[in-house]
Order: sequence, then structure tokens, then C-alpha cells
Amino acid sequence: MSKRRDILTIVLIVLPWALLITIWHQTPLLATQKDGRQDSHSNSRKESCSLQSRDIVEVVRTEYVYSRPPPWSDVLPTIHIITPTYSRPVQKAELTRLANTLLHVSNLHWILVEDSQRKTSLVSRLLQETGLNYTHLNVESPKNYEVRRDVKYHKTPRGTMQRNLALRWLRETFTVNNSQPGIVYFADDDNTYSLEVFEEMRSTKKVSVWPVAFVGGLRYESPQVNSLGKVYGWKTIFDPQRPFSIDMAGFAVNLRLILYKPQAYFMFSGVKGGYQESSLLKELVTLNDLEPKAANCTKILVWHTRTEKPVLVNEGKKGFTDPNVEI
Repeated sequence: MSKRRDILTIVLIVLPWALLITIWHQTPLLATQKDGRQDSHSNSRKESCSLQSRDIVEVVRTEYVYSRPPPWSDVLPTIHIITPTYSRPVQKAELTRLANTLLHVSNLHWILVEDSQRKTSLVSRLLQETGLNYTHLNVESPKNYEVRRDVKYHKTPRGTMQRNLALRWLRETFTVNNSQPGIVYFADDDNTYSLEVFEEMRSTKKVSVWPVAFVGGLRYESPQVNSLGKVYGWKTIFDPQRPFSIDMAGFAVNLRLILYKPQAYFMFSGVKGGYQESSLLKELVTLNDLEPKAANCTKILVWHTRTEKPVLVNEGKKGFTDPNVEI
């Protein structure tokens, strides 16, 4: 009995010490594991920050790339875009949308013509910021030539003088024997354009044509093309007897043809609504000369969308918002 008690006493004395020694040996390992987890979390945070920084750099780099037009090509013809514009609440919004489209087009020259006495700072600044190759012109339409919607014959539809000034600038800048090929396209700032339409027009020999959506009270108006790929008429309801029943955004002209035919301008007076396009085209080509594009005029690549007129009734007579903030 005494011997058994002595053994129990020894066990009770040794066991606590054994436990203490075991814990003491494991403490550095736990500390190391803890430090390892901290280092792991720290490295993870560093990697996360590094990834975030790298992502931010990538975004900035991407934004910079897309804020400039593609490199100039010595092979492609230059597309001269003629855009008349005038001051209104949505002017900057529409020009910005158009500029963002043009930024993706190679070998493009934007001729922007303001209907104003002088070049405005809004348009000048916008053009400079786009990085596009541009020419900025201005000419004010005479007050007695303002468009009146209640008369059958408009003295001068809006944009006539501005488009003609751009045509005159082209003829004064380029010669008939100019070796640089070019295409002239009248792109109003209230339309929406597929990038494909610009590539379609590059091969224009004289005048190329295609459909335009949301014009003439129809889903789209279009040239009619026969099985031989020749234009023989017009798919339109509004005054189909027009020599060229086509929207301004529905055709492009080879620059050489513009230079060869110096008498070809848009008519100023006595022009019935919808006949502006015909007044120019009849001086350049016949129906048989037209070159159908957009898969023989079966694809829509231009939309006459027009920005909705903003409702500003809460501005009041004096104006509620700061008029110095450019919109």
C-alpha cells in the first residue's frame, strides 16, 4: 500500500512538469506560425495593392489610347467630314458624340463650320481636346435666310452656307492634280454613324450611296438597286420624284469630282424642302453613276436619330443654374 502511494506521488509530481516542458517547446512554433500568417496577410495586402495599382495604370493607359485617332496611313484615302453646326443647348453633347465616333476612323479630316459671326470658344476648345485632324470655319447665315417651317419653299435650309463654305475651302486648298485621294462626306452632328459606313465610302469613285434610317416618315429610306448592282430609283414616300431622293447622310463624293466640277454647290434660294441634296448631286453625276454600298443598300449604317430637345422650364427667366458652366 505504501509502495503504491509513493508511485502515485511521483506521477503527480512529474506530470505537471512534463506538461510545462511540452508547452514551452511548442511556443516558438506557434509564434512562427502566427508570424507566418501575419506575413501572409501582409504579402496578400501588398499584392492586392500592387494589383490595384497595376489595374489603375492599365485603365489610364487604355483611356489614353482611345483618346487619340488611329495612326495615319499612306495607303488609305482621306475622308473629309463636313459638319455644319449652330449654338443650342445640345450642341456640345452632339459634337462630343460625333467626335467620339470619328476618333476611331483612320485618315480623317473634320471640317467643322459654325453658323456664327465668329468662332466660339466652346467649339474651338472641343476641337482642340479631341486630338482630331480638323479645320474650323465659320459663316453666319443671314437673318432673312432663316428656315421657316410654315412655308413650302425655304430660302436657305439650315447648313447650306456652311456646307458651301467647306466645299469652297476644299477647292482652294487642293488642286485637281492633287495626288492625295480623298472622299467628301456631309455628316450632320445630330446623326448616329456606324464605323462601317466610313470604310464603305473609302472606295468611292464618283458618288456612293446607302440607306439612312428614321427619315421621310419611314423606318429608313433607300436607293433601289437591281440585280446588276445598279441604282434605278428610290424607296421613299416623301416626294419620290426628286432627282435624287436621298438624305444628306446617305451619300459620299470623291474629292477629285468636287475639284473637277467647281460649279457644284448647294443652291441658296428657290429650293423646295428635300431638294438640297439634288441641287448638288445633279451637278456631279447621273443616276447611272451612283455606286451602291452597304451590301447593295440592304444594310443600315446611318441613323438620323436627333437628340431630344431638353426641357429647361425650371431654369426660369434669370436662370437657376450657373450660366458660366459649359454644357
